[in-house]
Amino acid sequence: MASDPDISVKLGALELSNPVIAASGTFGYGLEFIPFLDLNRLGGLCTKGLSLKPRLGNPVPRVYETASGMLNAIGLENVGLERFRDEKLPLLQKYKTCIIANFFGETVQEYVEMAGQLSPLERIDALEMNISCPNVEAGGLAFSSNPQIVEQVVKAVRPATQKFLIVKLSPNVTDICEIAQAAEAAGADAVSLVNTYVGMALDIDTRKPYLANGSGGLSGPAIKPIALNMVYQVARGVSIPVIGIGGIRTAEDALEFLMAGASAVQVGTANFFDPAVTIKIIDGIRRWCAAKGINKIDEISNRK
Repeated sequence: MASDPDISVKLGALELSNPVIAASGTFGYGLEFIPFLDLNRLGGLCTKGLSLKPRLGNPVPRVYETASGMLNAIGLENVGLERFRDEKLPLLQKYKTCIIANFFGETVQEYVEMAGQLSPLERIDALEMNISCPNVEAGGLAFSSNPQIVEQVVKAVRPATQKFLIVKLSPNVTDICEIAQAAEAAGADAVSLVNTYVGMALDIDTRKPYLANGSGGLSGPAIKPIALNMVYQVARGVSIPVIGIGGIRTAEDALEFLMAGASAVQVGTANFFDPAVTIKIIDGIRRWCAAKGINKIDEISNRK
C-alpha cells in the first residue's frame, strides 16, 4: 500500500497538484463554488467561456434534465473580458489552484484578440480555446468542423500568447483524431475533449422542444462511454497531453480516462448535482492509488 501517493500531474509545462479540473460552463467563474469547497484543493478550474463583449445567451428555457444527463443551450452567456478582468479575476488572486481561462470568438480575429488580451494577466495559468463555435466568416460553419479550419484558427492564435494553450474539441465531427492532429500541428500545447453532443428533447403535450433554442448540448453520464473512446483514440493519435471530459462523476470514472491516456480530466455536469463532487473525486483517486500501491498517478496510464 502506498501511504501517500503522488497524484500531481504534468501537462507539458503546466503542472497541476492533481488531475481534476472543474470544467468550463459548469463552475461559473470559480467564485460561486467557494461556499462549497476549498478551491485550493482543485487541480485547476476553467472559467465560464469568455468573449470580447458580454453576452446574454439564449432565451429560456435553456436547460433540460434527461434520463442520464442534461441538455443545455445557454448560448455562452458571460460577463465579457473587461468585467472578468476587473471584477472576477482579482477575487481569485489568493487561490493557488491553476486558473484556465476558457474563451471563444465568432471570427479568427476575435480569437486572436481574446488570446492577446488574456495573456498579460499573470494569475491566468493557461488558456482553453473553445472551437465549437460558429465561424461567421464561413457562413456559420463551426471552427471545429474540419481540420483545415482548426489549423487556421489555432495557427493564428498561437503567436498571440505565450500561455499554455489548450484547444477544446467538439465530438460532433467525422474524425476527431484528425481534428486533434490539426490542433497539434498548429501549435496547441494540449487538447481537451469532448465538448457536448448535439441533442434534443420534445414535450409530447406541446409537441415542441423543451429548449427554446430547439436543440442543445448533451452532457453527463450518458456520453461517458463515447467520450472515453474518443479520448482513447486521440491519446494515441497525438503526442501532446490530452484532457478527458465527458460524464465524469466518480473517482472510478476519472481513473478510466486517465488509464485511457488522458493526463488530466475535467468534471462538468456532476457539479450541478453535487457542488463538492470534484473534491470527492480527488480524494477517491488518492484512496485508490494508496490501496493499489500506486506511488505516482501517471503509472496507471496505458498511453503508448
